[in-house]
Amino acid sequence: MSDLVVATGNKGKLREITRLLEGSGYRVLGLDAFPDAPEIVEDGDTFAANACKKATVIANHTGLLTLADDSGLVVEALDGEPGVHSARYAGAEATDADNNQKLLAEMRGVPPEKRQAAFRCVMALVDPDGNCQTFDGELKGVILEQPQGEGGFGYDPLFLLREYGQSLAELPLDLKNRVSHRGQALKKVITALEG
Repeated sequence: MSDLVVATGNKGKLREITRLLEGSGYRVLGLDAFPDAPEIVEDGDTFAANACKKATVIANHTGLLTLADDSGLVVEALDGEPGVHSARYAGAEATDADNNQKLLAEMRGVPPEKRQAAFRCVMALVDPDGNCQTFDGELKGVILEQPQGEGGFGYDPLFLLREYGQSLAELPLDLKNRVSHRGQALKKVITALEG
């Protein structure tokens, strides 16, 4: 079994990726397995730039195949915001609740027909030689006027999937993983790993 480092400190994200990689022949290691891993400043202006930077830095540090992602919420009525700033939308130390409150405030007064949004994800797979491949996924939905559901993380309680009539926070994890932007990108990663 080969090791695959997932360059994230986000436990929810690590849990989703680990579950999707079950049976792939890879042992998934999170950053908690490397307490001396360097901090990475996500200063790219695209999801791909941030994902490649994270994966490259951690692959160099560990000498292992590394997977990183950068993902976020892109809201049409907000000209694509919060975008690459999704995790820190309400400030550098913002919690999910803080970010959700800011999003609700920014969307106040936006009519239902103009609340379209998408979760976008770019995953970067970097080998120990520094070669970077990227894989993307997108999930379309609408922004709710109030949170629904207790599951998931981030903006999941505010993101309605019309075809299911539920927010991402209400979907069972296996279904969420199948349809999510991260799940779509990871399926492409798995195909590449198997190739």
